[in-house]
Amino acid sequence: MRILPAFPNLTSMIGAALVAPLCFSAAAAELTVETLDQIPRADIILLGELHGTPAHHANQAKIVERIAPKALVFEMLSPAQAAAGQSVSRADQKALDAALGWSDSAWPDFELYAPIFAAAPEAALFGAALPRDKVVAAIETGAAAQFEDAAKFGLDQPLPAAQQAQREKDQGTAHCDALPEAMLPGMVEAQRLRDAAFAKTALDALDQTGGPVVVITGNGHARLDWGMPVYLRNAAPDVSVTAFGQLVGAADSPPFDAWIVTKPAADAGDPCDAFKSN
Repeated sequence: MRILPAFPNLTSMIGAALVAPLCFSAAAAELTVETLDQIPRADIILLGELHGTPAHHANQAKIVERIAPKALVFEMLSPAQAAAGQSVSRADQKALDAALGWSDSAWPDFELYAPIFAAAPEAALFGAALPRDKVVAAIETGAAAQFEDAAKFGLDQPLPAAQQAQREKDQGTAHCDALPEAMLPGMVEAQRLRDAAFAKTALDALDQTGGPVVVITGNGHARLDWGMPVYLRNAAPDVSVTAFGQLVGAADSPPFDAWIVTKPAADAGDPCDAFKSN
């Protein structure tokens, strides 16, 4: 999760342990660039990414063009930002960037994401990002206290012990083991809040447009076993969902309906280098 601005690309890491994966499509499948059109169609399609990986954003643009969604939901945008960009030509990258305020954020270069917007020029834009103060408050008070539909989305229920432990471990790793151990449970709560909020925005987009809805988000939010699909199933069990992940390097039984394995970006460094001794 993007609590610490110093680590915008770390929070889509996929945990090694899976807990009772949920299945929304007939069979999970690894895809290639040539078979991206085989992603199962659904009311809501989650397109995961490792933030800032050029191949991942190029794949998202290809998929969006093929699906022609009625709505595009971005983890990276607030509702106000999405509204500001709605009337701007998707073909005018510079104008759209300025309207969204993208380059003023900590997200990777807008040039990587612009083709995704351009691939659906008529789609309604939705921003799923929560105010920072609400996310930070969830660390102290828990996700349910910061979400008015907590019971509907299942945020009022504690996580299974094994999943809680794994997610705390993953949060530590994602933040280069630089966080106090006592903070890790709160970080998990903040992540749960964001997953539920993203799910709610996707459902709002589906309700307003009729779908299909495509969500652009990190892999961690798209995963079947504890990401957005959990909260979508709780809140709207009749809505069909497909979760697509993009992995850098091989993984056993990825928690997605479909996924693709890509090579690391040529300039990908170790984001934890800042914490290592010279």
